[in-house]
Amino acid sequence: MPSDARLTDSGIEIRPAYLPADLAGWDPAMSLGEPGGYPYTRGVHASMYRQRLWTMRQYAGFGTAEATNQRFKFLLENGQTGLSCAFDLPTQMGYDSDHPRADGEVGKVGVAIDSIEDMRRLFDGIPLDKVTTSMTINATASILLLLYQLVAEEQGADASKIGGTIQNDLLKEYVARGTYIYPPRPSMRIITNVFQYCAANLPQWNTISISGYHIREAGSTAVQEIAFTLSNGIAYVQAALDAGLSVEQFAPRLSFFFNAHNNLFEEVAKYRAARRMWAKIMTERFGATDERSTKLRFHTQTGGSTLTAQQPENNIVRVTLQGLAAVLGGTQSLHTNGFDEALGLPTERAAKIALRTQQIIGYESGVVDTVDPLAGSYFVETLTDQVEAAAWEYIERIDAMGGAVAAIEAGYMQEEIEQASYAYTKAMESEEKIIVGVNKFADSVEAPAEVFPIDPELQRAQAERVRTLKETRGSIDDALATLEKAARGADNLLPPMKEALRRRATLGEVSDVLRGVFGVYQPNR
Repeated sequence: MPSDARLTDSGIEIRPAYLPADLAGWDPAMSLGEPGGYPYTRGVHASMYRQRLWTMRQYAGFGTAEATNQRFKFLLENGQTGLSCAFDLPTQMGYDSDHPRADGEVGKVGVAIDSIEDMRRLFDGIPLDKVTTSMTINATASILLLLYQLVAEEQGADASKIGGTIQNDLLKEYVARGTYIYPPRPSMRIITNVFQYCAANLPQWNTISISGYHIREAGSTAVQEIAFTLSNGIAYVQAALDAGLSVEQFAPRLSFFFNAHNNLFEEVAKYRAARRMWAKIMTERFGATDERSTKLRFHTQTGGSTLTAQQPENNIVRVTLQGLAAVLGGTQSLHTNGFDEALGLPTERAAKIALRTQQIIGYESGVVDTVDPLAGSYFVETLTDQVEAAAWEYIERIDAMGGAVAAIEAGYMQEEIEQASYAYTKAMESEEKIIVGVNKFADSVEAPAEVFPIDPELQRAQAERVRTLKETRGSIDDALATLEKAARGADNLLPPMKEALRRRATLGEVSDVLRGVFGVYQPNR
């Protein structure tokens, strides 16, 4: 390869110029279609942002339910159009705040939710029939969903009309993130139980957000991000079909979650390719006929791993580029990171700048005035085709292994991500990859930065709150026994889980019942 060669983050070579010959034989009717029409390369809606901008869904969650409630209200007052909630590690791992393994982690990377009482405080004064909420939660997603439903019903909301999303994507936890509890196959049962329950009780709820975000955060390339994410999506669809659901029962409520990094055009190509691939997967592989089942709808978050602690204000520019890529690529909702997130949780000032970044893109840039403004570009269309072809190669290899679950159990995806991450690190160290303010244009002295404060008394107070709840609520042994019986049998787990939570069972107690039946996952590598 010539010394002046330019590569995308996925290693795709970028030529100095692109010409009509690069699209020789390219059929726009087959590759593009009309906006809002199959294969949805140009977007899932005919008018995209001309009628309505994407949902500006800023991620928030820290400390107590009361503190996060205040941040939610601050963001809504400043023009946010949807809520997105982060939970602390004990909540994600199924431990109450008074558990020894929660020590030092309560409220640190998200809000602590132990019971229905915390959920009530989290959404106090926020009408759940008027907002949609995304919850980044996986192993305990079914528990948080039911707590949300219970609080919405207490507010008088019609459960059939409340909307939002749970991430509920366990396969990527085994690949990239690690907040799993149970082994993969019982986890797949819980996920399909959620599909069944929501189809009957919460028809407007997005039952899963199949996530490439954390795969990318772990070090994958853009191509690996969509290939592994779509392979996981295939596994979820097949599991639901095997559980007796018809594809049209659940597929319209599937959603996706992607990352946005700095290579603007590769990111745009990635989103366009992913939509086209999913449309083909759902129609050709699974026989979906309802167009709602074939449209890949996705949320985007700008890349946390791209943010630097050095010269943190530079991150405002990075986030702007990443947000622009997501919009040019046709996202349905967007979170833009705070510039100080390499240092800690975002301060209120940083969160406001991040929201204003989205608003400036939406209201001032002009990129929303026409659908898919980069369509027909010799470069963008060629790159979209190249990203798609490389992603199909990965999917074919995973299929040959027996699908995503088998590939994860064999460690295939994990190893591919590790190799990509290592290559990226080497490129940074050799300055082949320039990171402004880190390996080039660095400052000899860094100015002190404002850092979000963590209250050291938080854990003590939250743990005491859980202990008091357990002492005063009365016996719930019968409710937990009913849940255990369902887990040992074949019944849907969510109805007995909901009853236990209504009677103020804690998240940790419900998780412990399932641990006792399903066991705890231990990776082989």
